[in-house]
Amino acid sequence: MRFGHHMQVLSRVGAQLAVLLLACLLAIALLSGCGGEEEEATATPEGTPTAAADETPTTPGTVGPGITDTEIILGADAPLGGAMGAVYATIPQATKAYFDYINDTQGGVCGRQIVYKLEDNQMDPAKAAEAVRKLVESDEVFAIVGSLGDIPHGGVWDYLNEKEVPDFLVSAGAHQFVADPEGHPWTVQMIPDYRNEAYFFGQYISENLPGKKVGVLYENQIFGYDGLAGTKMGLDPDKNEVVSEQSYESTAVMVRSQVAAMKADGAEVVVLYATPGYTAQAINEADRMGWHPHWFMSYVNSDEMMFQYVTPQILEGAITTQSYKLAIWTDEPAIAEHYRIMDEYGGPTPTNFTVYGQSLGEVAVKILSMTCDNLTREGLMDATESLTEYHSDLLLDEINITFGPDDHTAIGSGRLLRVVAQDDKGDWEYFGPVVTYWGEE
Repeated sequence: MRFGHHMQVLSRVGAQLAVLLLACLLAIALLSGCGGEEEEATATPEGTPTAAADETPTTPGTVGPGITDTEIILGADAPLGGAMGAVYATIPQATKAYFDYINDTQGGVCGRQIVYKLEDNQMDPAKAAEAVRKLVESDEVFAIVGSLGDIPHGGVWDYLNEKEVPDFLVSAGAHQFVADPEGHPWTVQMIPDYRNEAYFFGQYISENLPGKKVGVLYENQIFGYDGLAGTKMGLDPDKNEVVSEQSYESTAVMVRSQVAAMKADGAEVVVLYATPGYTAQAINEADRMGWHPHWFMSYVNSDEMMFQYVTPQILEGAITTQSYKLAIWTDEPAIAEHYRIMDEYGGPTPTNFTVYGQSLGEVAVKILSMTCDNLTREGLMDATESLTEYHSDLLLDEINITFGPDDHTAIGSGRLLRVVAQDDKGDWEYFGPVVTYWGEE
């Protein structure tokens, strides 16, 4: 800990004696520190969300920006308002609730309370740049943790790597953010790579729906480009032909014309790399046209909220992917505990997205707890790259998180998830084995 004591001086003689005594003590400490090797840090058991959260504070001289005697200051930019905030703001809110739980029950991490500062990026690269510069240069955060959004993150990740600030557990799945760990060593992705997920969709379609004509509806941004590219790479061209590629702008009001074009082109299977509002609109429009292809959609849509926009009967059979236990599994101890934490620590109403948000917080706490003897930005990245086979109880049983110098993606596997409709109610249902999302460079 830093020395923050002010000695009470009663006389000039007393002050001089105190200074001499302090100098002697420092000299003894320096000599003893040179006499032998440092003691190795005790390893913490992996797989426990709150493991080692109460480690002793760091010794003097081994802390970075954003670390005080009592606090670890973290930050994130995310869409907190507007249409995208209505969908995704619950993720950083759930992470914050989990940090508050750790502060209350474990005393924080490394003897320090976690302070989590959130800034609204409004899904805009310029707003994200403004928000992140404030967090780094004014708030002096230790790390950016859980920034959300591919488009806004494209405006900040170069800056964070140039500043050597951990761009940590990013909720942005664009392939570019992990394709170059050597050139961008400070960026670590939490969610699966979109292109690799889409590659798996293509493989699945060719193996299970050979001969079917394929259409792709994609956002005219990097998220959509990755989805289109991955789907085409994964498909076997001898078994399936892509007959329709339809893009839409993120500011579009409707996607009716794109849906009509895919129908006219004869698509029997449609892969949607679209955000939830446009995904729902496309499926509803197709139903109005009397057209019901096999729907595949990115995991960004894998939440109960979809049933608010599309009736379960229309959505039934749609396939996506996930890696977590579902929020509706309230009999699962980990999910029941998630509900309790969200309720007691001011979190949002639990959904599949909040389960992910808490899991992000668990990974952050685990890695921070491995850094207590070197609470620097470099120490955080070293600890991240040494994490192997970490398991949160919120993850499906067969799925673990491993990082390495050449692997900066936390979630690289999952299971297929499809919509089932029963008694006018929609549910998500896992099927098939755990698969590894793998794509070509």
